[in-house]
Amino acid sequence: AAKRNKLPKSDFGLPGREAYPMPDKSHAANAKARATQMEKKGKLSPSAKAKIDAKANKILGKPKKK
Repeated sequence: AAKRNKLPKSDFGLPGREAYPMPDKSHAANAKARATQMEKKGKLSPSAKAKIDAKANKILGKPKKK
């Protein structure tokens, strides 16, 4: 919890909620997977998932989808 509290808001997929932390590639991949699960359960909007995926892809070095 202490490490998470020290992360800058820019390290989160949803900075306003401080949700989906992505300080490194493994966390970015995990955030994408969790966001997909939450969207399928109806607990995350498609636009929030897209924001998380975009940030994760940037960290993972994947090209943007058109």
